[in-house]
Amino acid sequence: MTAFEQLMAYERDTQALGQIAGRLGWDQETMMPRGATGQRGAEMAAIESVLHARRSAPQVAEWLEQAEAPDEVGAAHLREIRRSYDRTIKVPADLAKKLAQVTSEAQGKWAEARANEDVAAFLPVLEEVVALKREEGKALAAGGDLYDALVADYEHGTTSSEIAKIFDAMRPGLVDLRARVLDKPAPQGLSGRFDEKTQMQLARTLARTFGYDMAHGRVDKAVHPFSSGSGLDVRITTRTSETDPFNCFYSTIHEVGHGAYEQNISRDYLLTPLGRGVSMGVHESQSRIYENQIGRSRAFTGWLFEQMRDSFGDIGVSDADAFYAAVNKVHNGYIRTEADELQYNLHIMLRFDLERALMQGDLEVADLEAAWNDRFEADFGYAVDKPSNGCLQDVHWSVGLFGYFPTYSLGNVYAGCLHEALRRDVPKLDTDLAQGDTSAATGWLGEKLQQHGGLRSPRDTIAHAAEMEPDHAPLMNYLEQKFGALYDL
Repeated sequence: MTAFEQLMAYERDTQALGQIAGRLGWDQETMMPRGATGQRGAEMAAIESVLHARRSAPQVAEWLEQAEAPDEVGAAHLREIRRSYDRTIKVPADLAKKLAQVTSEAQGKWAEARANEDVAAFLPVLEEVVALKREEGKALAAGGDLYDALVADYEHGTTSSEIAKIFDAMRPGLVDLRARVLDKPAPQGLSGRFDEKTQMQLARTLARTFGYDMAHGRVDKAVHPFSSGSGLDVRITTRTSETDPFNCFYSTIHEVGHGAYEQNISRDYLLTPLGRGVSMGVHESQSRIYENQIGRSRAFTGWLFEQMRDSFGDIGVSDADAFYAAVNKVHNGYIRTEADELQYNLHIMLRFDLERALMQGDLEVADLEAAWNDRFEADFGYAVDKPSNGCLQDVHWSVGLFGYFPTYSLGNVYAGCLHEALRRDVPKLDTDLAQGDTSAATGWLGEKLQQHGGLRSPRDTIAHAAEMEPDHAPLMNYLEQKFGALYDL
């Protein structure tokens, strides 16, 4: 066997072990007995230790030095293995261990502080996390920008300066559009009680409608919706609320976007570095375009309105236009995960600016709450009422996920580009969606983007699919046109 062949065989085993770890995580959130937490922690620690050892093994460096790629795909494999190896060996083992210990402790203290509305109780351990993440960022950056190095864990090839330029260009328009919309009368929402078993039945129908392959996946309930796996085993979860069926249906469609991306990657890439979504931003572009540009469109909601009436009877709105308005209702709120399509990105921009300042030393942890509250009031026009609705609402910082937040909005920007290209290439899109037929849209995304997995960089993946460089203008135009028409601006 050549060095390349030996490396790829080794990598397939590493990828398989990673899939096993993911399956343990899925089980923990869905099926695991409550009393098994301690044992599961030991199991996860053991497999993560094996994975770290495999990814940092000196033999990998030797193979990388000797391997010759047979073609473009082989070169992409080597690029991704080298990127993973370099990242693994740059962080000292004792720092990685310390981070794992402190973030485990911090997550518990965050949950307790959030429940007690006590920011002060969380700040000391957050100070530790921030200091350790700065240290990790410096190790990864090798003299460059440490926050850029952390962002690269989730969106390689994109710098924080590039992200800031996009966000700074979008923010004034979003604040202005939000204010104009909220000046108008709010549309009527749904009313009544919605049986949760019936919600799950319709959720599975929606999953199939959006092309999710139930022979290689499943839909279950979890406290927080998520997707897990790749290739031939891709699972998603959703949640139900007796008074808010949209939570279930749009969580399902969102997770189907993630799941379908993984299911549609070329089988040639199964259990290889290219056999998964290329970045969190590109992954989010798939979930967002499924959920928002397709799932919340006037055409598709007309079909969904009839499905809901068939399933639940009277739902509190009388026609498809009122239903469309209810689906896309803009409303005040503190919580990022509950934000409507128009306001969501403002929540992300706030977090991006604050975490970037924390990492670069321009904001002290002690000043975080005040900085959060000031920025929130500036963008949303009202004050944060309690810490759990402010700087304690997200788990991300407690577990060290600095650099993750901006990928949510990058996903929206990418989705805007893809949606513009989709409508250019599929002129009968609305006619199909009005019949509940998403196959032209999902087929286009599968062909143009999803099948290629990690073959190209994130930016090149979007540019290749949309035939344009990623830009925020399509998203802003879409939001202005959609909400301008909905609210008669």
